[in-house]
Amino acid sequence: MKAVVPMPRSNSILLIFLGLMLALWGCSEAPEPAAKQEEAPPVPVEGQTAFFRMFVAARGWAPDALGLRMDSVAIPEVAAQGAKYPVWRARFVSPSKGRVAVFNYSVIELGGKLQKGVFQDHEESYSPGRAKPWPSPALKISTEKALDVARAQPQAKAYVKKNPDEPVIFVLEQTNRHANLTWRVVWGERVSTSELSVFVDASTGEFVEVMH
Repeated sequence: MKAVVPMPRSNSILLIFLGLMLALWGCSEAPEPAAKQEEAPPVPVEGQTAFFRMFVAARGWAPDALGLRMDSVAIPEVAAQGAKYPVWRARFVSPSKGRVAVFNYSVIELGGKLQKGVFQDHEESYSPGRAKPWPSPALKISTEKALDVARAQPQAKAYVKKNPDEPVIFVLEQTNRHANLTWRVVWGERVSTSELSVFVDASTGEFVEVMH
């Protein structure tokens, strides 16, 4: 029988050392970087949601803040979707301060023009005019509901049939024209040039008036 020659002790230690080094080298390899997830595209929001998000900020500006007016704002970067808009602009009045604060809510940031989320645009003095201040609980109807009611009116149906691509904008305010706060659903790019508006009660959702 052939005798087995024992491995020198120094060689055994060397092999163990090399094995440990290989194991440590394998563990020290940096993990593959995770693939960067793409940010979801901005989604427009309906008016009632945008208003109450701005109202929270307005209460920080003045605890007695009341709604005065809100408008939908179109931008080319994010298209409106029916009763949902990418930007809303609201005016709040503080009776104690005698001031008006303008807030914006935007689903996108656009350089120095818009910030994403709620932000205060500017503040100005208040002079009572056509629009009357109103408490936030008066707003109970979404722009989606207001648009449904407006579209159901015969005049609106006829107009939309003739002008299927006409944009729709929204104005929220209370004036002497109507007893309650209303959504004004406007067909056209501007209120001043619109050929058709439908007023919907923003507290009850009832149809109020058609204006040509």
